[in-house]
Amino acid sequence: MRGTEVVVTGLGAITPLGGDVKSTWEALLAGESGIQGNALSGHDDVGLPEVVGGTMAVDPATLLPPVRARRLDRSQQAALVAAAEAWADAGAPDVDPERLASAIGTGIGGVQTLLKEDDALEASGTRCVSPRTVPMLMPNAAAALISIEYGARAGSYTPVSACSSGAEAIALGARLIRAGEADVVIAGGTEAAITPITVAGFVQAQALSRHTGEPASASRPFAADRSGFVLSEGAAVMVLESAAHARARHARVYAVLAGAGIAADAHHITAPAPDGSGQISAMRKALAQAGLAPERISHVNAHATGTSVGDVAEAHAIQEVLGRAAVTAPKAALGHLFGAAGAIEALIAVLSVEHGVIPPTRNLTAAGVDPDIALDVVAERRDTPQEAVLCNSFGFGGQNVSLIFTETGSGSALMPAP
Repeated sequence: MRGTEVVVTGLGAITPLGGDVKSTWEALLAGESGIQGNALSGHDDVGLPEVVGGTMAVDPATLLPPVRARRLDRSQQAALVAAAEAWADAGAPDVDPERLASAIGTGIGGVQTLLKEDDALEASGTRCVSPRTVPMLMPNAAAALISIEYGARAGSYTPVSACSSGAEAIALGARLIRAGEADVVIAGGTEAAITPITVAGFVQAQALSRHTGEPASASRPFAADRSGFVLSEGAAVMVLESAAHARARHARVYAVLAGAGIAADAHHITAPAPDGSGQISAMRKALAQAGLAPERISHVNAHATGTSVGDVAEAHAIQEVLGRAAVTAPKAALGHLFGAAGAIEALIAVLSVEHGVIPPTRNLTAAGVDPDIALDVVAERRDTPQEAVLCNSFGFGGQNVSLIFTETGSGSALMPAP
């Protein structure tokens, strides 16, 4: 049952494609790439191969007061920048602080701070370690800082579920509203984990793309010649609101968060379940909550990281639930934002509903789509009404989250975003 209707009234982002929502969306539709070479510039002495990555198009530290920026990990800087844009975009809602919550997911937290301060300890001793180390590295700091910034007293939540963290935070936000615990939730995800240790770990796991010669073409979801993902960084935040609260303040509305499904594979710490059971369950739960038949889904914003096993597994799960669905894979342009991936892709799904467009999937080279993937992979921008968009986000540990965003409906008293 859907219960209380949850709507999206504000959007904010800082990504490899742009420093805000508008620039990110325009670059994605234009088929641009946010992936660049030398992602680990300055770390040439650690023996890693050439690394491509999606660093933020704008340094978030430059968008904050200098003193404050120095007291924050890069992932926290990004979260605050995205939240500020989303909050302003929503019209800075007048909401009872006891009815306002924050939910910001992350896969790792302040890993850059952890590594920097550990280096300081080993090189120079305890007295050279910053007294702000712990609040700068703890995973819940981004959600806490946003709670403090906007006076959100209904709760500060931090899902830490690998690649599905941002999507899970959005699902959690919707649950809080439907449960009557909040009227407004600032929800999303953040990550800034392009570091020697994370890259080295993924290199050893043979998970990263080997197409490093041309960074813009390195991330190739669904392509027959894909070879792994590209690690990226950034943040995306949306303001979720009960429809009644949004209506009372005459808010503009981008889309309805009609359904959210969460399921676990209970199978393997990194590999998806061979039968796709967890992914299938998450999608079906989202459909059931939204009250939608599978054929009502206009397209799927796929998790699609570009790994040989993961893309095929997701494709089979989508086909089981929806048949030969139209799909887009934003990671081809953005790379994999890890804990922020589900949040930025949910934001893209919202914009797809608002603008009636399926963004293109980059880098489907001459090799084409993998023949084992029986889906309609959208390679060119497709302008057509998007009644309902399903967004998938899957993570290590068998974490599966599916979100469904729909149009506001012609009979709604809510005002659509211009």
